[in-house]
Formats: sequence, C-alpha cells, structure tokens
Amino acid sequence: MLDRWNVEVGIVNCAYSVDSIHNPDTAAALSSAVNDWLIAEWLEKEPRLRASIVVPSMVPELAAREIERVGSHPGFVQVFLPIRSRDLWGNRQNHVIFEAAARHDLVVGLQFGGAPGTPPTPSGWPSFYVEEYVGMNQVAESQIMNIIAEGVFDRFPDLRIAIVECGWAWVPAWMWRMDKEWKGLKREMPWVREPPSQYMRQHMRWTLTPVDTPSPVEFLQIVEELGSDDLIMFSTDWPHHQFDRPEEILPPDLPEALRRKIASENARSFYKL
Repeated sequence: MLDRWNVEVGIVNCAYSVDSIHNPDTAAALSSAVNDWLIAEWLEKEPRLRASIVVPSMVPELAAREIERVGSHPGFVQVFLPIRSRDLWGNRQNHVIFEAAARHDLVVGLQFGGAPGTPPTPSGWPSFYVEEYVGMNQVAESQIMNIIAEGVFDRFPDLRIAIVECGWAWVPAWMWRMDKEWKGLKREMPWVREPPSQYMRQHMRWTLTPVDTPSPVEFLQIVEELGSDDLIMFSTDWPHHQFDRPEEILPPDLPEALRRKIASENARSFYKL
C-alpha cells in the first residue's frame, strides 16, 4: 500500500468499532489487544508506518487509561475517536481523553463512522447508507462547534484535532457562520476569546478524501476561502476504492507548492513527523 502510493510515512487508522460494545471491560480489553497487534504486526515490521490508538471511547476514564498505557510508544501519533458518539466530544466528561492526548503530544483523530446506538441525523434514522455517508459532515460540524464552545482548546492549548474522512469543502461556510453567531452570542461562552475560525485554523486539520470539489478551479477557490493552505492533509481512504490513483484525489494541475504542502508537508508538520 505504501509503495503503491509512493508514501514516505503513513498513519494507520484501525476502525475497530469498540464504541459498539456495551460491556466496558470487554471494550477496554479489545482496545488493548488491537493496539498490541498494531505494534507487533505493523509498527515493528514497517518503519514507515505510524498508527492511531484505539480506545474504549464510551468510557472516558478507560480511554484515558489506554492512552497512558501505550501513548509513549513512538509509533503512535494519534488517538482514534469516531465522529459519531453517544455524547458530543467537547462535553466535560470527555475532557480526560483530551488531557491524556495532549500530555503525550498526540493528535486526536475524529474519523467518519461510529456506532453509539443513536441516529446519525437530528431527525432519526436514514433508510440507506448513502444518506449517512453524504451527511457525515453534519455530525462533524456539530462536534467542531461543541469542542470550541466547551472551551476544549482554551483548556488544552496544545491540543490538535484531525477531522478524518468527513469532507472539507463545507468548512469555509461553516467557519463564516460560526464566527458570525459567536459575535452575537459570545456572552454565553466568555472563555472562547477568539473567533471559532481561528481555533480551527490553529488546532484542526482535514483529510483530503473524500474529495468533494468538482474541478481544480473549485478546489483552489475553497483552499483560498479556508484562509490557509495548511489545513488539508493527504489521505487515500485505503482500502476503500473510491479513489484508485493519486490523480483522482489531487488535481494534476495544482500549483506545485500547494501540491507539496497537501501531499506531505502539512501532515508532517501537524503530526511532528
């Protein structure tokens, strides 16, 4: 996989649905087993690989304990959390997870998916998977707003969060909307001292796939509207087959400096690789 994509360093996200297990002790044991397997079968065998820590996310204290157990391993650079959760991630009972991640200088990756037992839309369950897949950015928007409003970045100023596999073309409009409403309602959350878009640009990144821009022109326009070319990181979404070749993900006629930042430099800087 690394050779196919000419990848110098790759981050493995093992989407093991521990969040669907209601027995907390079983979830914790399986998380530890998955992380030990990642170390033995991937990290120790392929020096180009890094990985995300799988945690029993339904029980924040147990999740933090697993981060403490393996967070110092040099192969782990991220904590895996599903974008769909029983409670919004910014709620205070979950801060122990962010505290542990920040202590070990790990990125928190909020990835598409999750099985918390609650509907993926505010109005109930969809009939088809495509509805959930296309609408996952709505869940990401809710999580981002909650994390900022609850003061997570104010409490943990070194915390970094990656939004994985949820698209990114929607981000500029969402930034504008959050900044607009914050100006009128910031009395509710006086600890949020900067416009939400500033927290996002400083602390958050988005993965390239799925690409939801129809042409290179729109691609460049949205990057400009983001206000920074640091925010998008290359991803393949492997082993899914939506994109089989690099040119299907990155338009071939992008400016070389932007291509280099998206393909390598942004992730290297964010993950301190």
